[in-house]
Amino acid sequence: MHAITIPESGGPEALVWAEVPDPVPGEGEVLVEVVASAVNRADVLQRQGFYNPPPGASPYPGLECSGRITALGPGVSGWAVGDEVCALLGGGGYAEKVAVPVGQLLPVPEGIDLVTAAGLPEVVCTVWSNVFMVAHLRPGEMLLVHGGSSGIGTMAIQLGKAVGARVAVTAGSHEKLARCAELGADVLINYREQDFVEEIRKATGGAGADVILDIVGAKYLDRNVAALATSGRLAVIGMQGGAKGELNLAALLGKRGAITATSLRARPLGEKAAIVAAVREHVWPLISGGRVRPVVDQELPMALAAEGHRVLDSGVHVGKVLLRA
Repeated sequence: MHAITIPESGGPEALVWAEVPDPVPGEGEVLVEVVASAVNRADVLQRQGFYNPPPGASPYPGLECSGRITALGPGVSGWAVGDEVCALLGGGGYAEKVAVPVGQLLPVPEGIDLVTAAGLPEVVCTVWSNVFMVAHLRPGEMLLVHGGSSGIGTMAIQLGKAVGARVAVTAGSHEKLARCAELGADVLINYREQDFVEEIRKATGGAGADVILDIVGAKYLDRNVAALATSGRLAVIGMQGGAKGELNLAALLGKRGAITATSLRARPLGEKAAIVAAVREHVWPLISGGRVRPVVDQELPMALAAEGHRVLDSGVHVGKVLLRA
């Protein structure tokens, strides 16, 4: 088969479409013929040499895919050859075939075409696990989403609104904020022109955000704590603004706040399977019912994955960049 390989770390040009050995499904795995994958920030970090795949995962980038099952490994039940699926991956989505643990498979939701489904697993599992399974967002609460126009952000807006929360977003342009508003965002904050702490306080009568989903990391740590409501929960899922920051524990204690920092890729298979099962139960009906939808910026041939990475590097996209196999 062919796959995107990374012979040496570097810029988008480091991604090379090459012939590689076919994967073989092991115990509890299926082989999926990939129809599409998607570009995620973790893929960019892997390309740059900063985020290696977990032990046992495919060495190729790609944390999600859609396609058709072509073979079943030993001990697999409940799935059949020919089933159309999308999947959460530890790696290997940028390829023509990938072996997938059955616990990380999802059926393609009703009303979603097979290519578009490739942009669902990573963002939905990330948002659901952090905002709902960890931070326990409740109806009527305020959710602040940093990077509201990203793939993660566009999904977080919709899921927050679907459960009855108010949603505030930060983004770097009025055009991106307008797209966030179309998805239901209630409070729009241009981080280049406005202080999100001040804007959140204005929007909540001084109370603050109950849940904050943060992709920035160290650069926003102090201000995120300042923006939290009493008993607020900060979920950190990225470090685009650095890995080391200073935390004012007195401020956090004063708010009885909580900070969690999670990653999805390296979690044990059982934890990933539990998240995927929760997503299938709670989110798939919202997608099939049309209340939540994947937001796709553009589709590119997988052999041109480097161009997809350039789009992500530029920050001009809204939603997901898909790669067709």
